[in-house]
Amino acid sequence: MSGKNSGYLDMELLRFTTAGSVDDGKSTLIGRLLYDSKAIFEDQMEAIERASERAGGEQVNLALLTDGLRAEREQGITIDVAYRYFATPKRKFIIADTPGHIQYTRNMVTGASTANVAIILVDARLGVLEQTRRHAYIASLLKIPHIIICVNKMDLVQYKEDIFETIKNDFEAIASKLSVKDVRYVPISALDGDNVVDRSKNMDWYQGPTLMYLLENIHIGSDINRDDFRFPVQYVVRPQSREWPDYRGYAGRVASGVVNVGDTLMVLPSGFSSKVKSIDLFGEQYQQACAPLSVTITLDDDIDISRGDMLVKVGNGQPPRVDQNIDVMICWFNEKKLVIGGKYALKHTTSEVKCMVKEVQYKVNISDLEKEHNNLEVGMNDIARISLRTTKPLFFDSYNVNRTIGSIILIDEATNETVAAGMIV
Repeated sequence: MSGKNSGYLDMELLRFTTAGSVDDGKSTLIGRLLYDSKAIFEDQMEAIERASERAGGEQVNLALLTDGLRAEREQGITIDVAYRYFATPKRKFIIADTPGHIQYTRNMVTGASTANVAIILVDARLGVLEQTRRHAYIASLLKIPHIIICVNKMDLVQYKEDIFETIKNDFEAIASKLSVKDVRYVPISALDGDNVVDRSKNMDWYQGPTLMYLLENIHIGSDINRDDFRFPVQYVVRPQSREWPDYRGYAGRVASGVVNVGDTLMVLPSGFSSKVKSIDLFGEQYQQACAPLSVTITLDDDIDISRGDMLVKVGNGQPPRVDQNIDVMICWFNEKKLVIGGKYALKHTTSEVKCMVKEVQYKVNISDLEKEHNNLEVGMNDIARISLRTTKPLFFDSYNVNRTIGSIILIDEATNETVAAGMIV
């Protein structure tokens, strides 16, 4: 962002999610990251020390830092997405610790939907399992740009290099079948801290970076689409004050691309165009704004624009598609099964329309990642490709091109429950 600048965007934010089979040590790994990077308070540490003593553990159970629900602590498993926030001098982080059980596939989809990085844990004793393939597929489906395979519990296999290399080769065979671009491999012991924040003295054969070094330095600047400007209008700002009697601005979040004062923007669906008069943020004016900044844009001309409309740059890259028929890969969240011919509310960026399910094209067998064309009944945690017809045209890019503009959610209008998350094909 150029022009007049404030320092509040000086630190880059990285979102990462953890995934793996049950008891692979996801919560312990996050606890270790927080503990060794000194990102927890003394009273938090004292609380988990007391909880560990009550449970009869010989050492502090760092998993208790993330397993926040009582049901999780009692069962010793993660059953909900636990979000944690911490920062180092280099970056700010948001962690989504997601469950490992197959019945919580929807939780992983929710937690990973905005992630830059997926950390997939593999137990060094067990190697690549069905759950590993499942989580790699979901990470690929959600177009998470970077995957880090942490081979955990290396202390239980005597830190053997050949075990690490075997698991690495096994996963590379899976990654070659998926649209995964950047995969890194780190041998760790979350329990003892080997190669998590500090380099391991037990694995001198490993010359690569620690997990924390990767998280602090992995390049995420190109993860957001910088080419195609998309600005879904969330709110029309009309102060109606003496100070700004004629002010009319359009507030929202830049979903992708860059906008400058003087750029010509087109309004969808009307097709009218106007130049950017100003870009406002917290009472300051800027010459430029880029994703994912939230700003208010004013235009030279008075055009009828409302919530749900979209501003796009004229002559800038590929224009969004405008269509009432869309194909979507969905993960079904609800106990009530999807109904072919059923009507749902569809939320896309800042707009909400009604839609009807035309057909289920296929389901994905999560176990072997094959397409199922015979059993097309879609229930909770199922992943399927479906066709929808909306009551009004949507302006969208495919999820492959633009994760923000290419995503939707489906809502049951009777219960107001979110029943599915979808990625436009």
